[in-house]
Amino acid sequence: MRRTGTTRRGALTATGALALGAVLTGCGGDDEDAGGKKPARATSAKAEKALREKAVRDGALLLARYDLVAEAHPAAAAGLEPLRAAVAEHGKALAPPRAKGEPKGDKAPPAPAGPVSADPKAAVRELAAAERRRADAHTEALLSAGPELARLLASVAAAAAAHAYLLTELAEETAV
Repeated sequence: MRRTGTTRRGALTATGALALGAVLTGCGGDDEDAGGKKPARATSAKAEKALREKAVRDGALLLARYDLVAEAHPAAAAGLEPLRAAVAEHGKALAPPRAKGEPKGDKAPPAPAGPVSADPKAAVRELAAAERRRADAHTEALLSAGPELARLLASVAAAAAAHAYLLTELAEETAV
């Protein structure tokens, strides 16, 4: 007696057909410029630039926080330097590409909010919390980023999570 209904071969064929249909639909070249709407690429380029600029601003704030903690607690400065250098490199990688003739526009980073804790352990823990917030923000931004920027944001979010862990360990080792 032969089974009726869905077979494994039929299910795989149907799944493949659906996947092929989804790929072909995504490759369509509808240009909605005539309807008064902006092309999707221009909108996504603007959104990507805004994501990049926000990430760079947040990184500049974090760099300033690292500098304040290192200045206030010189004993912790040596442990903070490699992490600070990585945050600076992340800022360079996330910076939006400039158009031809666009000025460099290096602005001074805004001053971080609030004073640094007088307790070195607490100050390093505050840095760890800032790195966790940075990791969370980059992870959230993945939802609206294009593929290339999403990969970069995921890498930076993972690095920020690792920094948070390392800073938590450094806080335990820091002498009061």
